Amino acid sequence: MATCGEVLVKLLEAYGVDTVFGIPGVHTVELYRGLPDTRIRHVTPRHEQGAGFMADGYARVTGKPGVCFLITGPGVTNAATAMGQAYSDSIPMLVISAVNNTQDLGMGVGRLHELPDQRNVTAGYTVFSHTLFDPLDLAEVLARAFASFSGERPGPVHIEIPVNIITQEVQFLHDDAVICPKPSPDHEVIQQAARELAQAVRPVVLLGGGSVDASIEARELIQKLGAPVFLTLAAKGVVDETHPLCAGATLPFDCARKIIAEADVVLAVATEFSETDRNLAPEPIKINGRLIRIDIEAEQLMRTHRPDLPILGDARKALAALNKALAEEPVVAWEGKGAELVAGLKKQIAQGLGETVRRRVRLLEALREALPPDAILATDSTQLAYEANHHFPVAQARGYITCTTGFGTLGWALPAAIGARLGAPERPVVCVIGDGGLQFTLCELASAVEAGVALAVIVWNNDGYGEIRDYMQAKGLPLIGVDLYTPDFVAAGRALGCHAHRATSLEHIVRLVLEAGLADRPTLIEVRETDTYLDLS
Repeated sequence: MATCGEVLVKLLEAYGVDTVFGIPGVHTVELYRGLPDTRIRHVTPRHEQGAGFMADGYARVTGKPGVCFLITGPGVTNAATAMGQAYSDSIPMLVISAVNNTQDLGMGVGRLHELPDQRNVTAGYTVFSHTLFDPLDLAEVLARAFASFSGERPGPVHIEIPVNIITQEVQFLHDDAVICPKPSPDHEVIQQAARELAQAVRPVVLLGGGSVDASIEARELIQKLGAPVFLTLAAKGVVDETHPLCAGATLPFDCARKIIAEADVVLAVATEFSETDRNLAPEPIKINGRLIRIDIEAEQLMRTHRPDLPILGDARKALAALNKALAEEPVVAWEGKGAELVAGLKKQIAQGLGETVRRRVRLLEALREALPPDAILATDSTQLAYEANHHFPVAQARGYITCTTGFGTLGWALPAAIGARLGAPERPVVCVIGDGGLQFTLCELASAVEAGVALAVIVWNNDGYGEIRDYMQAKGLPLIGVDLYTPDFVAAGRALGCHAHRATSLEHIVRLVLEAGLADRPTLIEVRETDTYLDLS
């Protein structure tokens, strides 16, 4: 005999879960009874939002769902923003929460942490939200959750378990982990797509976040076509951004969108065509040629840009099938001039950068040169990160994670970087976050110290919400709420147990970042926007 809570952790282990992020509470303590009998590590954040962001970062670098244990009521609502971010960016996340006893649900009797309908609170930003009323249904509900992570467009799943169900003894333990295979595309549609791409004169490829596991297939495809490839922010690194045919994440730039507009065939793979893909540039992506679109979700295929040829299926399987079909087709696209076009595009973008942007890019170039190709950069909504989106080339998939792709949550990068390092301990992790954003989740530095997480946290300090300040000035608005009192971050970092330094030169930043990867705890590095060593010589 075992309790429902003990069965739960055994099932999670069977599905390959090795880390859980959570804060124990009186309603969830029974979830912890069985943890010592598993190989699952528990990490305690300082706020449930941090738990969600850590799970998010973990999922982005591993491809596995990040898992949270949350208390009833405030634990769930504290994590709502993190779940919203994961939903926006199609990140697999499993949130297990408690809920009040079954006899109290919906009764409004004033129980501790009571919500009128907790499941419906999360229903709007989850793939599904489920209340478990019978422990014997647990295996089936978890199978549904993991099927959604692998077999369709992923996102957060919430399962709430009443307190009296968590402690209920179970005689049946079904510990088989059944993983749903990813859907394959239709053969005839793939053949048609291959013919159209082979006959195209100026084809281009656009890769979105759903292609993160299709690096090999994507590289083979663009080399076969000789076609330029553009990346959304969520797809940075799917093709090495130093590849001669890779135009990188340059969709905000008019010259990049012009190439797409002039293409006779556009192959768009697992992208939403969202405004965040072009970093809020006012002009949308125009497609005047034929659009071939691949997506795992049928409804998404018809959003924003209706395709001439829709392909429903997993990106990796679809690209592999396309490559096989193209092997039988003669390809004459671009006549070998695709790389020349990309080189000209990058040169034009570099020449058009203003002095303020170039100061930031100078720092990013120093970091890129020093960091190994497999390093992970986690970026927040801050001006230095906005430049990194387009001017920090990434060599491999899952090497660049950012919250600027959709929900845009301030404070995300620090806990996400912690989750990333826990998920990929062999890879260096660097967090780039602003002074305003860091104050949202500063307390999570203590969680990282406790967990022994080594990472570099670069704080871009512009004394407030610099991006919004600039926006207000450009609109002639009064500067209200953007000039902040900022703490002594070095002192705060040390008080929370970190190594902490104020950078004095580019060389100093690089040295601190490299040392941070070998340390026994996080290293906070404050960089002030006004530091003169960033000036252009």
